[in-house]
Amino acid sequence: MKLIANQIKWIMLVSGVLTCTLFYAAIAPQAALNYFFGASLEGQLSEIIVRNWGALITLVGAIQIYGAFNSQSRSLILCISIISKLLFVSLVMIYGRAYLEKAGVAVVIDVVIVGFFAVYLMGNRQRVAT
Repeated sequence: MKLIANQIKWIMLVSGVLTCTLFYAAIAPQAALNYFFGASLEGQLSEIIVRNWGALITLVGAIQIYGAFNSQSRSLILCISIISKLLFVSLVMIYGRAYLEKAGVAVVIDVVIVGFFAVYLMGNRQRVAT
């Protein structure tokens, strides 16, 4: 736990940068869908939804980078990030198993990051309580 607590700034920074790569979906939605899921959607509505999805995920990455340098906001940012990543993982596992060949790497990385963030929050909660 101490190792994660001591390195949380770097963990958040790396996670934030990786998460910000989803900006790709905001600028090239069909290419991003093909890259991350091996499939695409058709129509103008898909362009809007995928671009918005890419922008929102990028914002989660950006707040992780911010939280790496601002410890006062860190707990809230980690909670938001955990919820966001667990929602993605859950949706892929429930509805998108056919896409695991492509999306599996992102799922595994998100689960690992959620683990790091959760361990940090539990350790931080214990430090605050004592």
